[in-house]
Amino acid sequence: MRMMRSLLRAAQLALTFLTTLPLPQLRSVQPDEFRRASSFYPLAGYVVGAFVALTLWGAQGLGLPAGVGAALALAVWLGVTGMLHFDGLVDCGDALLVMKSPARRLEILRDVHVGAFGLATGVTALLLKWSLLAAVSGPLYVVVAAVVARLVVLAPMHFFPAARPGSLGASARQGWWPLALVLTLPVLLLPQAWLGLLAALAMAVLVGRFAAARLGGGLNGDAYGAVIETAEIAALLALVASRA
Repeated sequence: MRMMRSLLRAAQLALTFLTTLPLPQLRSVQPDEFRRASSFYPLAGYVVGAFVALTLWGAQGLGLPAGVGAALALAVWLGVTGMLHFDGLVDCGDALLVMKSPARRLEILRDVHVGAFGLATGVTALLLKWSLLAAVSGPLYVVVAAVVARLVVLAPMHFFPAARPGSLGASARQGWWPLALVLTLPVLLLPQAWLGLLAALAMAVLVGRFAAARLGGGLNGDAYGAVIETAEIAALLALVASRA
């Protein structure tokens, strides 16, 4: 019973952290709970993907042009995630692409202002997602992208140390990946879904390695957000290219 309560708290923490669902906030969260919660990140992917897929279905049912449906779905995607991962991607664009020292890049990550690199990174990501949402053959494949991106982020979280010990990102490291993989299995039953998984994993490793190299060997929460955003794009790209 105690183990069940612990798992339910971890699942609730993952959903309240990664989505804007109006769920009760947990009190007195311990660092170990953030680590357990990362095992439930794919569960948050199902929620995000479901909202976006339903928006695409609704737009198609209303006979709206594909571009309009994609724009609405993208707005929902940003809304249901609270732009958490998108914010990390933009911050990483500003910090990782400048010719500065790792220590200075970490300082830039704390800056709330958006520079040219961050703006260009964010706009490019939004254009890619909008185009892919307009081109994907089935709304369910959006669920695939959202879920596998939140599975593969565990790879850089395991393989690279925290850029700032004691941070929220550091607390979420070392989640139990077998549970996350089990939660991901249902979407992998869809045709060609494994292509999305492989593309997302490759992107997560590349972005994680690049970010770690630019930040002095470690990663922070912004980098994890960038990994999720780029992994979603890579998964969608693979699925669209395979005509899923």
